[in-house]
Amino acid sequence: MPARKRLPPLVRYNAPMPDYIYHLAPSGLWADALARRETYYPETYEDDGFTHGTSDTALLLDVANHFYRKSKGDWICLAMTEESLSQTGVEVRFEPPAAVGDVDGKIEGSEAVLFPHLYGGIHPDAVVETLDVLRGPLGQFMSIGPGR
Repeated sequence: MPARKRLPPLVRYNAPMPDYIYHLAPSGLWADALARRETYYPETYEDDGFTHGTSDTALLLDVANHFYRKSKGDWICLAMTEESLSQTGVEVRFEPPAAVGDVDGKIEGSEAVLFPHLYGGIHPDAVVETLDVLRGPLGQFMSIGPGR
């Protein structure tokens, strides 16, 4: 019987690490964590076991509309680096798409993308920039851009 071919781990070989890792958060929850200087955890953290992120800016709106379109209220986009997250004790693993709570993680065009999953919450010290999120009247995410 021939030896089984060993599959490589889910990491990017010889690929540059992304400049930023983005996470979409309800503005109110982030504002509360920021005011208290406490670590923010998304509502699905306990179920999912990690904090979801993306490093591909082209996918940000698709991710937002897929997972959060039915949500109410304002959202904000947090920009971090692997280094800033590491300095706050968060491990980042690039893994295949995964469900957010009970919403399936399959987004058209993302099958070959490895997403940054943050094994921990987001402390305000890890955030290097916040981006404004503009939503339309039906809850659709319209744009994500420079903010506060």
